[in-house]
Amino acid sequence: MHFYLVAPTIRAHSQGFFTYQSESDLSIGSVVLVEIGKRESVGIVIKKVSKPGFKTKDIIKLIEEKPLPTQLLHLANWLQQYYSSPVAAVWQTIMPRGLDKKRRAKVVESTKFSRKKTDITLNTEQDKALKSILKNPKATSLLQGITGSGKTAIYIELAKKTIQNDKKSAIILVPEIALTSQLIGEFQQHFPDILLAHSGMSEAERHIVWQVALNSDKPQLVIGPRSALFLPIRDIGLIVIDEAHEASFKQEQAPRYLASRAARVLANEHGATLVLGSATPTVADRFMAETAGNLIRLDKTAKKIGAVETELIDNRQRNNFTKHQFISNRLIDVIEQTLDKKQQVLLFHNRRGSASTTLCENCGWSAICGRCFVPMVLHADIHKLVCHVCGTRENIPKACPDCGRTGVIHKGIGTKSIAEALAKIFPTAKIARFDGDSAAHETLDKMYQDVYSGKVDIIVGTQVVAKGLDLPNLAVVGVVQADGGLILPDFAAEERVFQLLLQVMGRVGRDEKLSKIVVQTYQPESEAIQSALKRDYDEFYRYTVAKRKRDSFPPFTYLLKLTCVYKTESGAVKAARDLMKNLEKAAPKSVKILGPSPAFYERAHGTYRWQILVKSSQRAELLKLIELVPDTKWQVELDPISLL
Repeated sequence: MHFYLVAPTIRAHSQGFFTYQSESDLSIGSVVLVEIGKRESVGIVIKKVSKPGFKTKDIIKLIEEKPLPTQLLHLANWLQQYYSSPVAAVWQTIMPRGLDKKRRAKVVESTKFSRKKTDITLNTEQDKALKSILKNPKATSLLQGITGSGKTAIYIELAKKTIQNDKKSAIILVPEIALTSQLIGEFQQHFPDILLAHSGMSEAERHIVWQVALNSDKPQLVIGPRSALFLPIRDIGLIVIDEAHEASFKQEQAPRYLASRAARVLANEHGATLVLGSATPTVADRFMAETAGNLIRLDKTAKKIGAVETELIDNRQRNNFTKHQFISNRLIDVIEQTLDKKQQVLLFHNRRGSASTTLCENCGWSAICGRCFVPMVLHADIHKLVCHVCGTRENIPKACPDCGRTGVIHKGIGTKSIAEALAKIFPTAKIARFDGDSAAHETLDKMYQDVYSGKVDIIVGTQVVAKGLDLPNLAVVGVVQADGGLILPDFAAEERVFQLLLQVMGRVGRDEKLSKIVVQTYQPESEAIQSALKRDYDEFYRYTVAKRKRDSFPPFTYLLKLTCVYKTESGAVKAARDLMKNLEKAAPKSVKILGPSPAFYERAHGTYRWQILVKSSQRAELLKLIELVPDTKWQVELDPISLL
């Protein structure tokens, strides 16, 4: 009889490992089915052990003939330790669901997208960048390239070398499924087989892709979001993280990992090259790349481009808005001229819905979610008020619930109200809206071909339309309210506004035609907005680094965010204060503890949330303090990218 330490994907207790017996001799990394309590669970064989002094259960069966790669086992161990996360939570993140189910043999094919055929000829700057990456193949290279500088061409050349010459696999991570279509379209011209993994797949499709990765004996090209990093690929030679600054590369549940850090560990295990690509890298990534000497710049566009005219509209000057209340006269004129030329327009606004506030003009009542205490958002197309935190829906009141008067009004703007306004101003234009409310068949991923080919005249959307899109017919970008995120109480608020603005502005100026950018804002003097309008990353970087250093925020300090979640406000307050006292007793003088205070969303899903923020120049000190945090009612996040 053989005995093994197994990590089930079901969380049973804090240790996370259990000893099982098997008549068969199993490999380390074998995927097995075990019984834990009265439930069956997928488990991973971690190591062989001696016969214990207690009774052990049998391993029910071996699920896959091939074990997981050793490198993936090491990555799991790192995730558990670095993020102080439960073992089961780590393996739930790494392993797809339903591995114990039988699947019909089926090939998962990626959709074919027709694009203009492009033969890659690198310019001098691109060739220099490629050689710099290849010169230090085991380093983490930050490829900072302005929009249209040809970063994707470098990714393709790196993948060709890795797969065709080195006979190793390549993983290309993208932040969102909406960007996958475009990237696949470009890679498909050079690679016949692409292993695609994304959140839009069914459980069965993900299982099949996972099995292909596990059992394949030939090099694979994988494209997908951060979870694609955990496919059981045996020999990885290249990992690319495109749009590496994106917040979606940070997982919001335990283990709350950052994809770039996990990718660095996996690349080290395989001896692979890691490239972070972005036009607007995070301040922390840029700082680390500069410090290590691994910053590679692309400051010129890959092809000749036409002039780009940028205009700033001050929303405080109401004479700019005589034709419409939130679309300026100038923006309306520019849209009209563009449609006459049969060219495309993109309008960006980072808020979905029709109106953000519903209130009574008479008594001041406002529609607030009873579970989350945040304003309900009007969605006029479905005639409902919706809470964007918990999803609660309510009917729109015909009269004020408090005073009974009929003067209930809706204020604020969202993508739906913008699309509705444009439909009235330009009734013959084909308008498409893309945001979190888009129907499954109307997402940007599904409609990408129509948008790319110019069948859509005006594109309206949130962040999903701001990133990575390369549309040959697009001539105008309009930003309805550029300053929306500046008021948020977060150290990274200005950085996110700057990145988004620069990203959405980068959708034009990619070819030889004249392009226009119209930015509307209530805060035209903001450093983030001014730097974005000048397309000056370096100016904003210098400003932000000085501010972060002064205020002790990353990259100059490590952060630990602790959030307690209770059914009652008194319970949350007491728990936060009790933990605060324990932390203050245990922490060295060099550690700074802030709080406790209500979280940004103090109420969510019918619970109360209070927060403590801990700062330290030594990450190890934060790991020690985590040991004082109770296992229940508390959310622990090391290295948060946001304090909201």
